[in-house]
Amino acid sequence: MTVDLDRAYWLGLLISVVLPVLVGLVTTRVTHAGVKAVLLLALSTLNGFLVELAAPGPGWHAGTAAVLALVSFATGILAHFGLWKPTGVSGKAQDSLVTSRPQPRGV
Repeated sequence: MTVDLDRAYWLGLLISVVLPVLVGLVTTRVTHAGVKAVLLLALSTLNGFLVELAAPGPGWHAGTAAVLALVSFATGILAHFGLWKPTGVSGKAQDSLVTSRPQPRGV
């Protein structure tokens, strides 16, 4: 399956903007920020490599995939702090899927 070059890059950029919300959906508010950052980096790396794989051309280039992964990670961080966090979407995403319950207080 080949995807138009422009389409692949625009789709990758769109996914990069949405990745912080996805990280918020699968983590809780008490999850360490470092864990969230590593998860965002892993998803950004996957996004970059998949965009390079989907882009038509003579072959797959690891250097281009690495640059796309870095751009995806930077875009995700900028989207989180510039768009999702100030608008409250980040907090709502973390509240939507409750993965841990508060422990009852001692009697």
